[in-house]
Amino acid sequence: MKKSLVLAMAMALGVTASAYAANPFSDVPAGHWAYDSINKLAAAGVIEGYGDSTFGGDKLMTRYEMAQIVAKAMAKGANVDKLAAEFADELDNLGVRVANLEKKADNVKVTGELRYHYKDNGGDIDGYATELRSRIWVKGAINDDWTYTGMLENIQDLKNDKGDETTKFQRAYVNGKLGGVKVQAGRYHSKLSEGNVYDNRFDGVQASYGKDVKLTAGYGKAAHTTGLEATPKKANAKDTYYAELSGNVGKLALAAGYYNYEDVKEAKDEDDTIWTVGANYAFDKNFKLGAMYLNGDQDKYEGDDDGFVVTASYKGAKAAKAGSWGLVAKYYDQGFSTYIDHTMNGYADSYTAADQGFKGYSVAANYTFAKNIVGQVEWYDLEAKEGNKDAQTLWSQVVFTF
Repeated sequence: MKKSLVLAMAMALGVTASAYAANPFSDVPAGHWAYDSINKLAAAGVIEGYGDSTFGGDKLMTRYEMAQIVAKAMAKGANVDKLAAEFADELDNLGVRVANLEKKADNVKVTGELRYHYKDNGGDIDGYATELRSRIWVKGAINDDWTYTGMLENIQDLKNDKGDETTKFQRAYVNGKLGGVKVQAGRYHSKLSEGNVYDNRFDGVQASYGKDVKLTAGYGKAAHTTGLEATPKKANAKDTYYAELSGNVGKLALAAGYYNYEDVKEAKDEDDTIWTVGANYAFDKNFKLGAMYLNGDQDKYEGDDDGFVVTASYKGAKAAKAGSWGLVAKYYDQGFSTYIDHTMNGYADSYTAADQGFKGYSVAANYTFAKNIVGQVEWYDLEAKEGNKDAQTLWSQVVFTF
């Protein structure tokens, strides 16, 4: 995009400066047709030009450069709704929320996701599974401080010829503020201790306070995934309490968690109390290394009650950026009492019946083929901590978002 277009738009923005500054750009002489507009925009801090004191009006701009100018104009109170709509994705990536546009769209936003995945298992756990999952999300503004979110999910089993499928309303919750406390209530998604303890839907209420140091606490029921199970799964737990504390010290992110699950898997008076501590260090914007220690105390369980997870990650695929990619490697060593519903796509839960826990590693790669089309492949090699079972899993997916 040529910068001459920016000038035409700048005139329509109505951006003004309190006083004309000295000409900031050597390649825009006083007699130039856009001299006044450029001076006004520069004085208002909307445009900066290049580091060599030139404006570069004959050069092409990227969409991100244009989005930065739009963002600065918005910060000055300029009416740029049409431009904000055109560069909404870029503004979102820059962390600029186009609140006025959101409010004007009848207070409702609809988004969606289509995911195809294939899972192939080897070792003592043999077989494969393949599904097509569709999700429709609806988000609406209740007022300036509260929103409602709902999600309808359809899952189709592609393994057999029966056409088995299920459609259910899987999320319904509100988000808002009470004073300085952020509140979430209803049926929402809960991912606790990076998913090493729990990663599933949750029926309850959660409150968070703080920014640099954040405290989150919740209460409710750890529900189960209602997919295409031949036999309905039992609820993960009845009454559940949890609290997490997190904060950053430079490049080091620290976190601790406490979780109490009552009547785990609907087993009366079999409670599980888990606590965790973790740290993640960002060497730069691409590479991170993390470690987590977990300890569990489950009634009537006599096996290994602690565990640890080590994670190394490099970059990461971003749906908005075609060609972006990432790699993740993990090593697990978790006793049975340290997790309720693990985030992994390997067979951690296959050893649950024997109370054996698991250990092993996983490696994963993700890649954005085109905007909003992301593929991922994961490999797991796991074995029981107590016993001799083992399982290898190749898991893959492609996700389309809109």
